[in-house]
Amino acid sequence: MEYGLIYVVLACCVGLWMTWGIGANDLANIMSTTMGSKAVTVKQALAIAIVFEIAGALLGGSGVTDTIRGRILDPEVLQQTPQLFIYGMLSVLMAGAVWMTMASFLGMPVSITNAIVGALVGVGAIMLGLNAVRWHEVSYIAISWFSSPGIAGVLAFLLFISIRRSILGAEHPLEAAERYVPFYLFLVGIVLSFMTALKGLQHFNIHLNFWQRSGVVLLTAFGVLFLGMHTIKKIRLKLKFKLNRHTQFHYIEAMFSVLMAFTACAMVFAHGSNDVAIAVGPIAGIISVVVKGQAMHDGLLLYGILLGGSFGVIIGLIMYGRKVIETVGSAITTLTPSRAFAATLAAASTVVVSTSTGIPVSATQTLVGAVFGVGLARGIDALNLTVIRNIFMSWIITIPAAAGLATLFFYLLRLSFG
Repeated sequence: MEYGLIYVVLACCVGLWMTWGIGANDLANIMSTTMGSKAVTVKQALAIAIVFEIAGALLGGSGVTDTIRGRILDPEVLQQTPQLFIYGMLSVLMAGAVWMTMASFLGMPVSITNAIVGALVGVGAIMLGLNAVRWHEVSYIAISWFSSPGIAGVLAFLLFISIRRSILGAEHPLEAAERYVPFYLFLVGIVLSFMTALKGLQHFNIHLNFWQRSGVVLLTAFGVLFLGMHTIKKIRLKLKFKLNRHTQFHYIEAMFSVLMAFTACAMVFAHGSNDVAIAVGPIAGIISVVVKGQAMHDGLLLYGILLGGSFGVIIGLIMYGRKVIETVGSAITTLTPSRAFAATLAAASTVVVSTSTGIPVSATQTLVGAVFGVGLARGIDALNLTVIRNIFMSWIITIPAAAGLATLFFYLLRLSFG
């Protein structure tokens, strides 16, 4: 294919730029509850981000990547017009990169899911025709944009209410915490097992029946429970004196910091399996068309692109994630480890269920919805409604802005290459 090498190099460079923007915005948003609540140190947060972002992309991202590459735009139409397909995918990458960079500069947590899908639909409908867009797939994704923040918000609201009633509002909160925290640890273990252990086994073509899957889930959950309680016990041994009620809450929040560390692993894994996969979908599509002449079936190539995208995301978080972390981690509502735990576990559960069906939801929107739910559980006065309004406006603007940018870049690419 003429200009094939240029297309591949351009896709990789723009893709790296876009994944940098995702790290500075999306992953920063994911880590905002963990770092905003000061549940873990900066070094611990970075270690969690590096390990579980890469693991999520490699073990859980291929299904969502297939959705972006082949289920939004009709592959048969794309194979008939490979040149237009490449221009379209490049324009989608460029639009996503520009928009994510602008949003990160402003400190607004926007959704790469909205940007990529909106740009895909805009380019596909305008340049390839309405029939090239698989509207039933788009409708499933659009529904998830509205439903996932709502579901995560409700789950976070209920989870924090349960924590407040069973522990924080108890007559003897420390005794209540030591009674109920193991239950929450076990719940975290179940969520982690569904996202990591079961997905990892599927990645290696190990298919289990119902009882075997149940055994893996229980084994993982008990492992998390044992490790978490061992860590909490070490914290408890440092306190040799009787605690007054105020000091008890400090210890309780330290206990929830341990839970938050496990939950952050789950949320970052979910982000890697969803948002990184969304980002590299257009890159994988371009390279596969240039190398093999078709838009599907990449094999090892896909995993190499996923790994490269993961590194780009991590670099973006380290270099420029501070602004978005401040917006979500402290500007929406004040977070403590117990509140952050409720929000993050609710968001992780919502994202991983959606990802398992291959539907690309927005981890950003889901977590913001969960933080909103936790704030609402404390009363409407606990929420910064101005910040929430600005965030929702940025979500609404993202779709038409990305579609417009992608259309502009499409015309520029076609003018440049002919």
